[in-house]
Amino acid sequence: METKNISITTTVNASPVKVWDHWNTPEHIMQWNFASPDWHCPKAENDLKVGGKLTSRMEAKDGSFGFDFEGIYNEITPYEKISYTLLDGRQVITIFEEIDDKTKITTTFEADSQNPIEMQRDGWQAIINNFKLYTEG
Repeated sequence: METKNISITTTVNASPVKVWDHWNTPEHIMQWNFASPDWHCPKAENDLKVGGKLTSRMEAKDGSFGFDFEGIYNEITPYEKISYTLLDGRQVITIFEEIDDKTKITTTFEADSQNPIEMQRDGWQAIINNFKLYTEG
């Protein structure tokens, strides 16, 4: 079965330095890393180096469902690019691009085979939109 790549993007009204900090610092990750207001991210850890691990926990606030999100870093170019491999082997690449005092973020990831493409795209887009709101707030 062929793997499909999904891309999501947003432009944040903030410098690459602020965006990088909010994207990678666990205290910040816990404030934006969920797709809807009835979810939260009660735990995040980030060892931001090649071979290091990113771990976060996403849970429904009512406790009905939750899951861990983990990846191992393959490439890190500060303020420009991050790539990592999820535990199931799928690749994720995020590009940070400065445009007129703003930062465009594009994440491309390999779709999983369990969930509809649209659901995956919408979920990841909701998270990156939440990141934008938090970082600009």
